[in-house]
Amino acid sequence: MRALALAFAVGLISASAFAQKPDANTAAQINYSGFRNLTGEVETYRAQRLVSLADFQRMAGEPNTIILDARSADAFADGHIDGAVNLPFTDFTDQSLRQALRDPNARILIYCNNNFSNNAAPVVLKRVELALNIQTFINLYGYGYRNVYELGDVVDFNDPAVRWVRN
Repeated sequence: MRALALAFAVGLISASAFAQKPDANTAAQINYSGFRNLTGEVETYRAQRLVSLADFQRMAGEPNTIILDARSADAFADGHIDGAVNLPFTDFTDQSLRQALRDPNARILIYCNNNFSNNAAPVVLKRVELALNIQTFINLYGYGYRNVYELGDVVDFNDPAVRWVRN
């Protein structure tokens, strides 16, 4: 029994050590510590760029401003803030962002499902720590877009001030 327990423990240690050792092929294209550093850099910056709905809508009407909706194409088609451009988060690349956003210095306004109190399609709530705003902001910043602002309010998409468009 003792030998079995020792063998099991050694197996767990070996499996643990193996799991922590990055695959050379993966390590070249996936950098978790770099992502962790990026999120640390973005945290304070993002906190200063949360805006109210009134400011969001005011800014949206100003020149060289883009409302970016990073939700799925289906969710966007079912409803979005008027004037928004859709580029699903899963499609972010240097090229797709350049095509959608054109000017890297443009002001970019973002929002996600968790900005809406409705919790109904097409804006079903995500877990708060996984809200799409967070990943979107980090990724835009990481791709070099620094003029990003995020809707900081939770609103009802039926409120006319939101300017929600249903398709």
